[in-house]
Parts: sequence; structure tokens; C-alpha cells
Amino acid sequence: MSQAPHPAGAAANSPAAFTSALPSYLDPNNLGPWGIYLQQVDRVAPYLGNLARWVDTLKRPKRTLIVDVPIHLDDGSIAHFEGYRVQHNTSRGPGKGGVRFHQNVTLSEVMALSAWMSIKNAAVNVPYGGAKGGIRVDPRQLSVGELERITRRYTSEIGIIIGPSKDIPAPDVNTNEQVMAWMMDTYSMNEGSTATGVVTGKPVDLGGSLGRREATGRGVFTVGVEAAKHTGMDISKARVAVQGFGNVGGVAGKLFAEAGAKVVAVQDHGGTIYREAGLDVPSLLAHVSRVGSVAGFPQAEVIANDAFWDVPCDILIPAALEQQITEANAGRIQAKMVIEGANGPTTPQADDILHDRGILVLPDVIANAGGVTVSYFEWVQDFSSFFWSEDEINERLVKIMKGAFGAVWQVAEENKVSLRTATFIVACKRILHARDLRGLYP
Repeated sequence: MSQAPHPAGAAANSPAAFTSALPSYLDPNNLGPWGIYLQQVDRVAPYLGNLARWVDTLKRPKRTLIVDVPIHLDDGSIAHFEGYRVQHNTSRGPGKGGVRFHQNVTLSEVMALSAWMSIKNAAVNVPYGGAKGGIRVDPRQLSVGELERITRRYTSEIGIIIGPSKDIPAPDVNTNEQVMAWMMDTYSMNEGSTATGVVTGKPVDLGGSLGRREATGRGVFTVGVEAAKHTGMDISKARVAVQGFGNVGGVAGKLFAEAGAKVVAVQDHGGTIYREAGLDVPSLLAHVSRVGSVAGFPQAEVIANDAFWDVPCDILIPAALEQQITEANAGRIQAKMVIEGANGPTTPQADDILHDRGILVLPDVIANAGGVTVSYFEWVQDFSSFFWSEDEINERLVKIMKGAFGAVWQVAEENKVSLRTATFIVACKRILHARDLRGLYP
């Protein structure tokens, strides 16, 4: 019997003959966000010791589901949308991660986001693996009825792999408490019983947790304060620039302002505003809630969107979408500290530029982990049907975030690496240790 050919230079039956880190369904010439994640894993591999033999586990999603999402539009026509749910790793527990509705969502993006969720969950040591989902749709073009129908159909399509002990979705870009309520109801109807624990980020009246909406922004603020203690920065005198002013950037900006900092610039999809003396954050939040963006806020000057990266500040918080800080603008940033409220806002090339310039980057995989931490609290409360006060939630959140950040800081100091690499060291060791203990079945 003839043998199948193996790669040139690879001996038959050698690991190189059977292992390829790149799935066949991705374009090797355009890996997108997944390529960024792979670079991050490669950087951490030398620090994994004996666990490095499992490193390809991190480079392959456990399960990838692509679904067609057909719905009736209000005009009677039928439209089809592409949906995804990716479970990157479940060695430490069920998958956990958000669902985003955005017209530019891709499989590569959802894969990367699911992998960053694996890292994030392990970094704060909650018993979850990483997962993520999305639909290629601009929800602003849908009516409320169409949005409900696309949510319910998507939930039914991915229902075969989600569940309170399998994979627990949550809100992400362009999804919210109402979307989670529809997802929970759809799953429950299909199961024949109410399953509040199938999603987190729900309305409080449906088993949601107090403090969940503010949790990610509160986590951003908490790690910022901890980093300031290590670096000698006085938060009460800091100038802050925020990109994205929703549940993450808005809450973080509010908390920094309450601590005495001046929020001098804010950018969102409506434009960029600036006030050297500091913006009135409560008034701005009320304006954004009423209007939908920072556009038209009267107590600030409008500046060009690209000028946002030149704003003199001490703390920059990118809290919008991926790949916002690139090699094209990283050299212009004047902040002393970047706190990543968004997922993947900094490219590896920009990371290196910021590092070489002495700008401290608090990476997404630890900085914005407050959301999934309180999602974990919500999940626990749903299982027990016993709910905690908001003060208890916030106290537990701050304790976990401080502990996790302290551990990452120590690893960074010991290994003389960036906080991002240090976070990956901590998280990857936890994930791969669990993989090693469980072994392979069968």
C-alpha cells in the first residue's frame, strides 16, 4: 500500500508530518484577527516549559459552527445572514463568550475572539473555556421585529452546541440585555423548560445580575488604578482619552472622572470631541443615551477623527473595535498608559512600538475581564437561585481583578516581558495544565 506524502523535510510519523497550525478553511495570505492571536501564542510558547508540547491545542478551535440565518423581513421578503459560533477551548469548563451583530464579522474574527476569551477566563481563573459568536448583519438596518427574528433563528441554529453546562453566550458589540432575553427564551422554548443559565447579561428580572452592565468598565478602571500604583501615576491628576463611550468606555470614563481624572477626549461612531479642561462626563453620558453618540455635544469642540491619536493624555482607553492602534498611529500616541477596553484593539506591530516608546499597555485579556467575571457570578446565581447585592458583586469583582492583575504583574517582572505576554503565560499554563491532566480521549 502506498503511503500518503508528508511535508518535505519531515520524517514519516514525526509530529511535523501530522501537525499544521493553520486550519484549511482560512486564507494563509489574509489570516485577519486569528493571525494576530497566533502571533501572541508564538510569543508565549518559550515560557510554557513541559506544557509546550500541548501548544497546538491553543492554535486550533475545538469546534466551529457556521450557520445560515434566514428571516422574514417586514416587507415580506426573505433575507439570509451568515452566523457563527466558535468554541475555542473547553478544557477548564464550558465555553463562555459574547455574540456580536456587525456587518463586518468574519470567521477569523470570531475565532480570535473565542481564543482571547479562553485566555481571559483563565487569566482571572474563572472555570470557563473560551467561545464567541456573531452574525454578519448591520442591526441598525433592522426593525425591532426583524432584530428579534434574527436573534431567535440564530439561537435555534446554534442551540445544538450551547447550554448552561456547554456554552453560555453573552452580550457583545450591538447586542444587549433584550437580545439575551430573546436568546434565553428561544433556547428555553426549544428545551421545554426555563433555562436562565444559558446566557448571561440578561435583564435582572430574568435572572440577570446586578452590576453586570457596568462590570467591564469597572474592571478597566480597577486594573488602571492598580497599574497606577505600580508606576507612581496619580489618577486624580491624570488626563484620559476614551475611544468608544458605551457600556465599557462610558463606565470607565465615569469612574475615572469620579476619581478626579479629567476625561479630555472621547471618540465614537458619531465623531470625536475634545475639551482641554475636561469634559462633563455625566452630561456627556446623558447626551449619548439620548442621541446615540457624542455628536452634537455642546460643551466640547469637534476635532478630526484621526486627531484623536494626537491628543495629549496620560491614559488612553480604546474601548471600541479591533485593530484600532496600528503601526500607522502607535508612534503618535502621547499617553503613558493604554488600557484595552475593547478586544484586540492593538496589533502586534503597534504593541512593539508602544513597548519601545515606554508606554505601558494593559492588555484586553486582563483589562476587560470584568465583564466575564460578573457573568460568572450571574451564572452561579442562576444555578443557585440566590442573588447577591450590587455591593457584594462589585466587591467580589474588584477583589478578583486586583488579584489577577497582581499575579500578571509579578510574572511580567520575573520574566522581563510585557503585561500581554505575562497574561498569556499565566492563562496558557492554566489551560494546558488542565489539558494535560485530562489527557486525550479516547
